[in-house]
Amino acid sequence: MKKTVVIDVVGLSSSLIGEHTPFLKNWVAGKKLSTIDPMLPAVTTSVQSTYVTGKWPGEHGIVGNGWYDRTDSEVKFWKQSNKLVQGEKIWDNARRLNPSFTVSKMFWWYNMYATADFSVTPRPQYLADGRKMPDCYSHPADLRDRLQQALGTFPLFQFWGPGANIKSTRWIADASMLVDQWHNPTLTLIYLPHLDYCLQKFGQNNSKNSRELGEIDDVCRDLIQYYEKQGAEVIVLSEYGITNVSRPIHLNRAFREAGLLQIREERGLELLDAGASRAFVVADHQIAHIYINDPSCTAQVRALLEKTPGLELILDEAGKREHHIDHERAGDLVVMADAESWFTYYYWLDDSKAPDYARTVEIHKKPGYDPVEMFMDEANPMIKLKAGYKLMRKKLGFRYLMNVISLDATLIKGSHGRIGTAPEHHPVFVSNHSDGKPLSAIDVYGRIWEMMGTGVLEGSKQIVK
Repeated sequence: MKKTVVIDVVGLSSSLIGEHTPFLKNWVAGKKLSTIDPMLPAVTTSVQSTYVTGKWPGEHGIVGNGWYDRTDSEVKFWKQSNKLVQGEKIWDNARRLNPSFTVSKMFWWYNMYATADFSVTPRPQYLADGRKMPDCYSHPADLRDRLQQALGTFPLFQFWGPGANIKSTRWIADASMLVDQWHNPTLTLIYLPHLDYCLQKFGQNNSKNSRELGEIDDVCRDLIQYYEKQGAEVIVLSEYGITNVSRPIHLNRAFREAGLLQIREERGLELLDAGASRAFVVADHQIAHIYINDPSCTAQVRALLEKTPGLELILDEAGKREHHIDHERAGDLVVMADAESWFTYYYWLDDSKAPDYARTVEIHKKPGYDPVEMFMDEANPMIKLKAGYKLMRKKLGFRYLMNVISLDATLIKGSHGRIGTAPEHHPVFVSNHSDGKPLSAIDVYGRIWEMMGTGVLEGSKQIVK
């Protein structure tokens, strides 16, 4: 089998490859770039799971970055067990044909307890006193120790939040090359998140994003040149393109005003009680899952959605089947925003009653995705001083709550998740063997398979070269 590396440059589209990315521009010019038709939902965990299984979300079960667990009656976001992804992974298929095949899975999602030979993923330490310490998780376990000894502690607070920057992406790239030097895996999957930050903050604004585009270009140069020297086949791809938005839609607030949400008050702050609600919304970028606990309100929910500005699609069971998202984890209804809109998880009507996690970076507690976690509350003139004080308490070992995040959803200028975007904003697939023809998301599996020299796929059969 041919040594292959797949570099996932988050948010990369043909519209971004140009003067600010000179290396990628020249590298792509010697090949053919194929666009990938956006799938529903065009979000990280769903798309990555489709790429590595060759199945739609309706089959592999990853209907979004999070969903409502109907058994636990809890909204769960950014879980990490690979056992959540239903379906055989590409490396398991390859290993069955060639037992010497190995794979390194560097920060692709659902990394824990995967059958990958080598894997690393973000995993902070949660201390008993409430502190969250930067760290990562690896298999084998000592791989984490070797990497952090060589590169320093994984920069978790530069991976997401107001401090997100190139340091985390550079760490992932350097770690990937070290794992390659130590273990020489047959297939390497690398996740580079850097463009996600600026594109959601500023949208498709290359003048504002020029520095970040140059930074990701430098990381791609180092990775591609390194792997090409190893004789590897290099694939650069992305999961989605990010497009401009200007309107946040607060569906949970509308549901609350309609009497559908159940709210619990603790210490003067409001918490969404999903299990007790008649119906509620799990927001995920430009996709939202509507879960209906009380079937008698289904018509009311549908009528509310139909009169809400900014919704382009309302999918019932037939619609979910048509868009390959008909899985038990999906909402009873799934809605897609129009090109200008995206969904917040916000459910409170008064910011003074927002839960304590709303003003923190807390990806697991929030009942929906929150891109505003990238912004500190600049409306507070003392916010940087407040953040500095919180950091001092952390360093001294005291309890602290880093409640510095803005609640202004209008700050977000870019989003993703929907279908129907313009081709220049579609995700891309670039390799020595690209033919320039558009791909569907499930086609990516077969292209990686062929690049590895494993053979070509015909249905469920492999024809080995």
